[in-house]
Amino acid sequence: MTKVTAIAIQIAPGDARPIFRQIVDEIRREITTGKIPAGAKLPSVRGLAMQLTINANTVAKAYTELTNLGVLESRKGLGVFACEVTQQLSSAEQSDKLAQATQVFINDVMHLDFTPQQVSDYVLAQLNQLTQRDKDND
Repeated sequence: MTKVTAIAIQIAPGDARPIFRQIVDEIRREITTGKIPAGAKLPSVRGLAMQLTINANTVAKAYTELTNLGVLESRKGLGVFACEVTQQLSSAEQSDKLAQATQVFINDVMHLDFTPQQVSDYVLAQLNQLTQRDKDND
């Protein structure tokens, strides 16, 4: 029997993203940063729903999206497993996604009382923190 990998995510009630999207984003980040290694077994839909105290259909929707994205793999009778992180987008698609994400981010923070330098410093610090986690996991 394969040991289930714990998922350390929390749902933020005040977040503008739907709950299933928060789950998708958190699991993708956990896998990308190596906190959930490739091949790791994730909790069952029901198990994660109980952990997060949410409806199982919400977790099922998130797992389905993650499977469609190639982040998770469902093995009949065995459960759901993390896949190897691979880049499936072309350079142009990657650039488009970065531009879109950047625009959304800018729209979300432009009304806050921060200078562009403060925002830039914060983003850089967060990226460095993720990079450091990657090095620590190697």
